[in-house]
Amino acid sequence: MPDHVWHITHRCHKKDFLLKFARDRTAWIQWLFEAKKRYGLEVLNYTVTSNHIHLLVYSNHDLDAVPRALQLVAGRVGQEYNQRKNRKGAFWEDRYHATAVDTDEHLVRCLAYIDLNMVRAGVVAHPRQWRHGGWHEIVDPPRRYRIIARDRLKQLLDTDEKTLTDSYEHWVEDYTGKNTNRQKIWTESIATGSAEFVEGVKARLGLRAMHRRIHKENSAVYTLQEPLAAYNPDFEGENEVLRAKNRLLWDIFDNI
Repeated sequence: MPDHVWHITHRCHKKDFLLKFARDRTAWIQWLFEAKKRYGLEVLNYTVTSNHIHLLVYSNHDLDAVPRALQLVAGRVGQEYNQRKNRKGAFWEDRYHATAVDTDEHLVRCLAYIDLNMVRAGVVAHPRQWRHGGWHEIVDPPRRYRIIARDRLKQLLDTDEKTLTDSYEHWVEDYTGKNTNRQKIWTESIATGSAEFVEGVKARLGLRAMHRRIHKENSAVYTLQEPLAAYNPDFEGENEVLRAKNRLLWDIFDNI
């Protein structure tokens, strides 16, 4: 669906720590920059951990931009790692999971959730200490080689450049002092946001939403969920909102 924010999670095969080396995390970021150039991908935030990635993107009128970008980044990183290590086999789980995210406060919470990933893991005390994420670029944008689509981010947050750079660090700090546990609303639902937003996503799904239910998480947050049996700890739940079957076939990447 166009004109939506998507939070994408993708794990390494069998949750192996295939991204434990900084060079591979850096390679993922470099290929993300290349995907941005090739396909016009609008990246709002990201982080690369030792065994999975988080990516927040805006889907514009080009519905193929996001899946093509994911195919490029995942395929190249896996190929380069396997060639260097003389390794065979899948690098990634064969499915990524995409959650449609409402804007306003929900978007701020999702941005902070992504930046706090390595804080939750106990690796760092603050996102500034993890260089393989978008926090640094949002707070202190570089002059060259930018990945974050700042104009889109400012539009969605209804803010200006000064407010974004001055306030974002405080927003994340505010969430750092709260519950930083993993929250399934960002990683295992089809949509997260206001009741109106989630109902709209369900309506656009039509018949594909027949067995999916809306759940009230609290007074301000609703989610559209898959059938309970669709999920396991590897984020392998099939999600047909972003792309039919939402499956990437890694064996075709050799021809990219």
